[in-house]
Amino acid sequence: MKRLAGLLALMAWGAAHADEVQVAVAANFTAPMQKIAAAFEQDTGHKAVLAFGATGKFYAQIVNGAPFDVLLAADDETPARLESEHRTAPGTRFTYATGKLVLWSAKDGYVDNRGQVLKTGDYAHLALANPKTAPYGAAAIEALTKLDLLERVRPKLVQGENIAQAHQFVSTGNAPLGFVALSQVYRDGKFTSGSGWIVPASLHSPIRQDAVILAKGAANPAAQALEDYLKSSKARDIIRSYGYEL
Repeated sequence: MKRLAGLLALMAWGAAHADEVQVAVAANFTAPMQKIAAAFEQDTGHKAVLAFGATGKFYAQIVNGAPFDVLLAADDETPARLESEHRTAPGTRFTYATGKLVLWSAKDGYVDNRGQVLKTGDYAHLALANPKTAPYGAAAIEALTKLDLLERVRPKLVQGENIAQAHQFVSTGNAPLGFVALSQVYRDGKFTSGSGWIVPASLHSPIRQDAVILAKGAANPAAQALEDYLKSSKARDIIRSYGYEL
């Protein structure tokens, strides 16, 4: 009976000292962050409340007072800009992952291993995320420019608001192929479905993805706990399994 009372008291203490952290997460990091958040809650008792979207839109929301404690961006420029504007907790910015761009189709065998389908394929639409707000979209435009294909394919381009919508266009067949984040279609060393070409890193700027604790989260213990957790071996193993580099 005493043991049960002690256990209940310990659980009550843990609940009383657990906090929530509001996290703005780049859409490309949806699947790994959902998995990390579940492990984070199990291991620490803190709950990460996640919102997913385009990094550029998150910036505008944060500037306008959105109640986020932590930002996991799809680039390194947005967190650095927020830092320079004194909207972050000092010394908390770090790179949590480096993303990879992939040309992907939901159809098996449609995309060859050199991406030649971009030049030779008879496709009506090519999906990508809005390059003005989504770093993966900007990387896609860079790659098409370096391949000297941008003007040829421009009439075929269909833009998603973020990388999640771009992926939706392709996965539903509304676009036969598109540029998405590797993490959306890849797990443990292989494509989970369809066919794809991992775009060489030489064709676009590095997609370094930085995290930062925002000013609102500076006094929230769960925000610091989440940042520490993202650096843990458990979280890093999850991140790698989705094709990111560290």
